[in-house]
Amino acid sequence: MTAKEKMTAPIASVGADVEQPSSNKLTNQSIADLPGKGNLQATNNAENTAKSANKKNPDDLETVSMMELYDTAYPPKLPIIDGLLYNGTYLFVGSPKIGKSFFMAQIGYHISKGLPLWGFSVRQGTVLYLALEDDYARLQKRLSQMFGMEGSENFYFATKSKSLNAGLEQQLVQFVTNHKDARLIIIDTLQKVREVGGDKFSYASDYEIVTKLKAFSDHYGICFLVVHHTRKMESSDSFDMISGTNGLLGAADGAFVMQKEKRTDNKAVLEVAGRDQQDQKLWLNFNRERCVWELTKTETELWKEPEDPLLEKIKELITAEQPEWTGTATELTEFLQVEMQPNALSRKLNVSLERLLIEYGIQYRSERGHEGRRIYLTYMGSQRDDM
Repeated sequence: MTAKEKMTAPIASVGADVEQPSSNKLTNQSIADLPGKGNLQATNNAENTAKSANKKNPDDLETVSMMELYDTAYPPKLPIIDGLLYNGTYLFVGSPKIGKSFFMAQIGYHISKGLPLWGFSVRQGTVLYLALEDDYARLQKRLSQMFGMEGSENFYFATKSKSLNAGLEQQLVQFVTNHKDARLIIIDTLQKVREVGGDKFSYASDYEIVTKLKAFSDHYGICFLVVHHTRKMESSDSFDMISGTNGLLGAADGAFVMQKEKRTDNKAVLEVAGRDQQDQKLWLNFNRERCVWELTKTETELWKEPEDPLLEKIKELITAEQPEWTGTATELTEFLQVEMQPNALSRKLNVSLERLLIEYGIQYRSERGHEGRRIYLTYMGSQRDDM
């Protein structure tokens, strides 16, 4: 699949409609044309923008009601590595010389090539690796040890950059502008891009630097993977071992913590926690001959949501043979033979938009025209197979 995803504003959707005859037609749209690179907020859409413009005082607190939330179709937050890594800002934490840089090269290579990682599906895209503690000669040697001569044209490296408050953001804007399919930016390490100051270890400072990275990743729909070190003090909670204050983890979308019992061990445990995924614990083994991390076992299988009767009915309606349906919410309710009010059906589709796309391979959108609001359901194929 192609890795390009165009960013679009989210679609406000309400159930009110005017009866129109339904139609079915073939579509040429691909997954590369899906709305949103990831997690742009729906306050950018035309209807919400108009609502905001009508505020009497620009200093007023802007609020959204529960029903307005349900009436808005937010762009899907698609995984970069299915069940493991999403758009947003993540910390990758481990003690020095534990093998973090090898893991960064491995994950970057797999995403740039679209290759599954340990059986986890991957969405292909351009990767930038800021290897700020390395030089190009060391990178060349490491990558050739790991991947031989099988290179990737979508995997870029830099060994020098500006700090976050002194021009790095502008450098990254230029990169994602030149590479529209940018998927992942690795910063190795956090300390190399933060300002040196007296309050560098304060909660406010830690929270601010990750918040800046998160604002960038949210705006451009990409993922930051930020390498950081653990503190020397032991803790029963692995995430309490992140060096610095709780401000780092508090502002991040998630974190990976890699630990070994002994530095010379080939075995490591990788714990994963995040806002958009289930907590996981992975046991890894470092293959010294190939210089890559291999998965040996997981703590538990990921919990799967039970089947949704409405989405199952839609799956039967939208197939490769019948790839598109267009009509009103009322018509869809009648066609599916479900006992739901049209408004409730539209809201259910808004809430289920991401799951409908990822699990069922069906894109949902809703648009208002001169004759009322219409629903569009388009078969895109299995997203996990395409990743």
